[in-house]
Amino acid sequence: MNATNTTELMHTLGQQALAASRLMARASAATKGRALRRLAALLRESGAPLAAENAKDLERARANGLAEPMVDRLKLTPKVLETCAQGCEQLAAMPDIIGEVSGLKQMPSGIRVGQMRVPIGVFGMIYESRPNVTIEAASLAIKSGNAAILRGGSEAIDSNRALAALVQQALLEAGLPADAVQLVPTTDRAAVGQLIAMPQYVDVIIPRGGKGLIERISAEAKVPVIKHLDGNCHTYVDDPCDLALAVKVTDNAKTQKYSPCNATESLLVARGVAADFLPQIGAIFAAKGVEMRVCAGSRALLAGVAGAKLVDATEQDWFEEYLAPVISIKLVEGVDEAIAHINRYSSHHTDAILTTDHVHAQRFLREVDSASVMVNASTRFADGFEYGLGAEIGISTDKFHARGPVGVEGLTSLKYVVLGEGEVRG
Repeated sequence: MNATNTTELMHTLGQQALAASRLMARASAATKGRALRRLAALLRESGAPLAAENAKDLERARANGLAEPMVDRLKLTPKVLETCAQGCEQLAAMPDIIGEVSGLKQMPSGIRVGQMRVPIGVFGMIYESRPNVTIEAASLAIKSGNAAILRGGSEAIDSNRALAALVQQALLEAGLPADAVQLVPTTDRAAVGQLIAMPQYVDVIIPRGGKGLIERISAEAKVPVIKHLDGNCHTYVDDPCDLALAVKVTDNAKTQKYSPCNATESLLVARGVAADFLPQIGAIFAAKGVEMRVCAGSRALLAGVAGAKLVDATEQDWFEEYLAPVISIKLVEGVDEAIAHINRYSSHHTDAILTTDHVHAQRFLREVDSASVMVNASTRFADGFEYGLGAEIGISTDKFHARGPVGVEGLTSLKYVVLGEGEVRG
């Protein structure tokens, strides 16, 4: 597709999205719920045709030499589709927050002033790999009364087209405009440049993918961006802690799945519990083939673990998001050093403390500067579905406009409403 055609295509998508957003903003909760429930049903009914389209993407990815963890992200397994369907149903069952008025106050002048929650309008979503993001983004667009323009990765184009067709079918059957969710049909990279530079149509851009993609979009966008660059998540094992709990949670946080941005990449251990804790978790990591990038103190405690893959950590390891069976391990004196280390090296995504000390837990919650902060729980819980948001469109490590998993509320804005009875300003 040449540059002129790409420009025309993107402007057409923008115009259609803007028109659809006006209709979505006034759609009733019942209508939006009907579209979401129908989408859930279509996902369950369409397993075979979706698997056929997904197989094309998987075959092409492997032929192009895509690394297996990245191929894994492309898979539309029955479990993935069921999770997507449940997310749609969860959203449908949630209260509709659009049109809610909060904080209504009577002013001395007689007017009443409050804030109404409204859709943002049109959001653009640029994402790599995971085709299930198409459903997460579409379902959140429907629930929040927005329109969306989705640009998935070229490696998932067949899966994304098939999923987007189901979304548009569900919208039409519910009486909503099909253009409320549009997939950019071309893999031409110029389309991304156009999408992030159309403030006349697009209100916010949400990139979801590798650091390079997000850095490029943040630098070049002429539209506000909701983003996180990477997920260097920490688990800190405190002194005191419940050792059995700490071993179980740390194992899950790292090894339940290596590729997500909420997997723990760095393990901090208080010196007071390290001699008891590290050999136990080290044995589990060794059995699962996890490479450990270690400080001198943790190396000494892990040296006797059979089969342990130990590598001396460099300064860069404390910053690293591995997305692989690799973890950095460092001994710290206690909660003060743990908090200082996290605030220096963390990507401000998700960090957890495993402790039996209430004061330490409260300090960690208050002082760690991250979008999600946890006590005695796996960092793998940091996503919209697990937080009860129904689905998420991404995780924001920004402090404006949204922070943490971005669900329906993160795709809305507040406007002031004033209710009067003929008052005039003197």
